[in-house]
Amino acid sequence: MQDNREGQLLEERFEAAPYFSAAQRIEAELLQAIMTLELRPGTRLSEQDIAQKSGVSRQPVREAFISLAQRQLVEILPQRGTVVAKITVRKMIEARFVREAVETAVARRACTSFDTQTRVRIDDIIDMQEKVATRGEHGAFKRYDEMFHQALAEGAGCPLAWTMARDMKAHMDRVCQLTLPGPDAMLPLIEQHRAIMSAIDRRDEDDAAAAMRAHLMEILRALPQLETDYPDLFD
Repeated sequence: MQDNREGQLLEERFEAAPYFSAAQRIEAELLQAIMTLELRPGTRLSEQDIAQKSGVSRQPVREAFISLAQRQLVEILPQRGTVVAKITVRKMIEARFVREAVETAVARRACTSFDTQTRVRIDDIIDMQEKVATRGEHGAFKRYDEMFHQALAEGAGCPLAWTMARDMKAHMDRVCQLTLPGPDAMLPLIEQHRAIMSAIDRRDEDDAAAAMRAHLMEILRALPQLETDYPDLFD
């Protein structure tokens, strides 16, 4: 019970309360469903059905579709409607390449200057992430993973870098959903987080960048087997 309360307080520190338009709200809801595979690749999306369920007109739904299409997470097909984009190896490699460029730069910058309070908060995040991983709580594990990378960017003084990385991460999250079924898969990733922070604490830019690169490479190692195991999800 204490763990849950600590986790809630920790998450509240990262939650903002921006104004969301109807289109932004629908986009966020669809994005979450796509990343968790609740909406599987190839699923047809009905503008009218979503509008009715959300209690809005079709216009904000159309705007959400366009935004998701720009991020290449849905495809708007003439005469066929909108479908959730299938996972492609090319997009995965491209997304990881961009994310690696951004986050290794963040890791290097963190070695030269890092906010003390944020450093303490990161230890709390990693501890909570380990606890939920041990319990096999995949959804909570992913939330703490995002909090770790967000805090890293904020502590290094470049929060906008996380915004860029997060957009790339959306393509990787669907594959992560397939590769983190239990504690045995999640716990090694936590040790990778600790390795990144250890290098930052030592002010070793090369080791920090290498640790981040190794961390982000993990997902690519699983791709060939996942394509074989889930052929319906891949293009």
